[in-house]
Amino acid sequence: MSAQQALLTILEQKIRDDSLVLPTLPEIALKVRQSAEDPRISLAKMADVIAQDPALAARLMKVANSAFLGRAIKSNSLLQAVTRIGLSQIKHVATALALEQLFVSKYPVVQQQLDKLWRENIQVAAIATACLKLYQAEHPAAQFNADLMTLCGLVHNIGALAVIAEAERHPEVFGHPVFLHNITEKIAPFVSVKVLQAWGFGPEFQLAAKNWRLCQGGQPPDYTDFIRLAAISRGYYKSAEAEMQLLQYYLQQQLITVPQFSKQPQFAELYQDIRGLFT
Repeated sequence: MSAQQALLTILEQKIRDDSLVLPTLPEIALKVRQSAEDPRISLAKMADVIAQDPALAARLMKVANSAFLGRAIKSNSLLQAVTRIGLSQIKHVATALALEQLFVSKYPVVQQQLDKLWRENIQVAAIATACLKLYQAEHPAAQFNADLMTLCGLVHNIGALAVIAEAERHPEVFGHPVFLHNITEKIAPFVSVKVLQAWGFGPEFQLAAKNWRLCQGGQPPDYTDFIRLAAISRGYYKSAEAEMQLLQYYLQQQLITVPQFSKQPQFAELYQDIRGLFT
């Protein structure tokens, strides 16, 4: 049996047995999310929790002072940064910033795959959030949240992390990138949902991870559709006809205003601002 076939067999068996090892959220992300659920938590106490991880604290300062939040006055302390972001959104922002800690391996060939996966996640998150913010500008009453959208983009393919972790035990497969891509595409949707359920992420995250690969629009549109717009921009869908039908649907739903939405100057500026938060 080839290494590729062996890996596929092992993955399928572990999924059936519910024994596949799933990635866990970084400890600091768990602490922030648990603290955010406490109705008694104050801004100062939340800042103290975040201060336990200096790297996260520094990145939250960057977010608070970014063009993404559109603030002219800079935050000079972590408390000011937490206040600016707000308790209602801090768990999404902190989790998004902490996720990169999961994409690490001691094996260079595996690290290359993880780096590629993280870059793709950032790109999807930035495209989807830029599209959403442009939509919000035209439809201010729409019930969407940009911070949730960014996190949704970063975890839309989180199951691939578990697949690569299992593949780490079969290093030969990393010499077959097409196989690794195909096996990830086959298994990641199901595993992504399992991971997000284990993390306690809501249904909007799970639906996006499960369904974004389907080249069909939601009724009504939801966060998954902005992930699909990112997939279109990245040339993910193989059927040009199905992609065009999806674009036409999004034009009708006013999620975008032109077919070449990623060429708009406003989009490019937003995309760079969001992407810059993670690079």
